[in-house]
Amino acid sequence: MKLRKVTAASAAVLALALSATACGGDDSKDSDSTATAGGGGKIKVGIKYDQPGLGLKEPDGSFSGFDVDVATYLAKELGYEPDQIEFVETKSADRENALARGDVKFIAATYSITDERKQKVDFAGPYLLAHQDLLIKTDSDIAKGTDLNGKKLCSVTGSTSAQNVRDTIAPKAQLKEYGGYSECIAALQSGAVDAVTTDDSILAGFAAQDKYKGQFKLAGLKLSNENYGVGVKKGDTETLNKINTALEKMVSDKSWQKAVDANFGPANYQNEPAPTIGNIVK
Repeated sequence: MKLRKVTAASAAVLALALSATACGGDDSKDSDSTATAGGGGKIKVGIKYDQPGLGLKEPDGSFSGFDVDVATYLAKELGYEPDQIEFVETKSADRENALARGDVKFIAATYSITDERKQKVDFAGPYLLAHQDLLIKTDSDIAKGTDLNGKKLCSVTGSTSAQNVRDTIAPKAQLKEYGGYSECIAALQSGAVDAVTTDDSILAGFAAQDKYKGQFKLAGLKLSNENYGVGVKKGDTETLNKINTALEKMVSDKSWQKAVDANFGPANYQNEPAPTIGNIVK
């Protein structure tokens, strides 16, 4: 009889504990935590893994870059500490799908806002205005676009950047295509090409790497406007509003400029002022 009484009492305590757990829950996070595929108070954020100065996975498994700094700030404003962020590689071709599937809560990955993309995802921001530009050696005699005539110009296979230069300002430029921008930068260093072209932010990130510091500079040609936005799932107005508010705060408290200086400064990157954040969706 005594044994049954103890067991019954233990059962009552256990039932009470389970009831309290089920009813109380963890309301320290907002609804963002429910959309993180993995749960457990984590948030999944899409970034690039291979763009120095923007989104780079370091050999030790850590992450660095302007997009990483922006993403970390935004996650903080959504209620997540750095150790609660899971960075997920989102390559350009899979960004829309990653959001639609719910693989990530938002994406900060040199994601230019375009009318075509806005049909599939919603964009907070923009948080950076970049331009197509040229990266050249610090002692290069290239000062304007037409100086590329007869010179070797590098970009990655499938990119329209180099073709845009030849079509619009330097018809006699010799186009060279490589599999990735790191190969173009190495070719520039060795003298195999005379210039590399893509977004100035991407070029500045590569040039700011320790192994290249002081060797390259941006030409400052501003050949196009690229407004980087934070991608969120189409129709997720709540997250869109929160991120726009967070971006405005990041600009006003100077964290935005600090992130720009830290990630792009060594390449003499002359950034545009912080863009006006888009109207918050009501």
